Amino acid sequence: MRRKRNRGFEGVSYFHVMSRTVNGEALFGKREKEVFRKMIWQVAEFSGVRVITYAVMNNHFHLLLEVPERNTEVSDEEIVRRFKVLYPRPTPWQPMRAEVLKSHLSEGTAEGKEIKRQLLARMHDVSEMVKTLKQRFSLWFNRSKERFGPLWSDRFKSVLIEGDLWVLRTVAAYIDLNPVRAGLVEDPKDYRFCGYGEASGGGKRARDGILLVGRDLAGYRQTLFGAGAMEKDGKSSIGREEMLKVLEKENGRLPVSSILRCRIRYFTDGLFLGSADFVEKQLIGDSVSSRRPRHPKPMSGADWQGLTVGRGIRKNLFS
Repeated sequence: MRRKRNRGFEGVSYFHVMSRTVNGEALFGKREKEVFRKMIWQVAEFSGVRVITYAVMNNHFHLLLEVPERNTEVSDEEIVRRFKVLYPRPTPWQPMRAEVLKSHLSEGTAEGKEIKRQLLARMHDVSEMVKTLKQRFSLWFNRSKERFGPLWSDRFKSVLIEGDLWVLRTVAAYIDLNPVRAGLVEDPKDYRFCGYGEASGGGKRARDGILLVGRDLAGYRQTLFGAGAMEKDGKSSIGREEMLKVLEKENGRLPVSSILRCRIRYFTDGLFLGSADFVEKQLIGDSVSSRRPRHPKPMSGADWQGLTVGRGIRKNLFS
């Protein structure tokens, strides 16, 4: 049976973004994670991008983002408000105060029009949002550690996700289970630096993001842990080594709530993720696909309800 799409998702795109530190070094402790967590919300608000969920780990981060279309109209008043969020006070990189920008825009000066053009070019764009986030954090991190040089190993990885409730909820759960896979906690509600953990602790913005893909936190928890989650107290009924044996050596399948405890490269390297129709359309429009025909690749290892990806992954699919 074909799943119903949420009509409220039209006019926006969804991305899973991941980026790792240089050489995969575990550079982030609690202080660094807390600063990065706050910057996520700050940069997202400036960019006009909604954070559905996130995870900040010792050496990488994940974001699930809802990005409006680039032609979404932004009023001058909203531009000034977002500018003030990102630049609450003048900096060497942006010496202008929000009050001065407001004056330029209200008077329609040439300088104001140029600044408006530059600011709008940075909004409603996943690349610009992640670029700003990584640059701002790098500056803070290097100053605080008296360090210089690159912090991130590459630009970032991104997968375009279909705007389907079940698809988005599954990807969100994969992201929130990062600290569980890393052995930092047994339950992501106990990890402050992920969306579910922040939402469970009373964070309104994080809760609003989770509620975009789940009726409530209890319902979302069923995706994280499957049926009987409360009775199992967040613990999987099958060990990770046993799961990998089933997946890799026996070519078997697991319940989705179990397989999400493994690292799954579909979510970071699949290029596009969703139904076959959705992925097929993206591949047709993707310039890379012009070199040779490409087709959606079915996801293996669980009953993914027909999910496919845009890129075949042959090695180390699960770990």
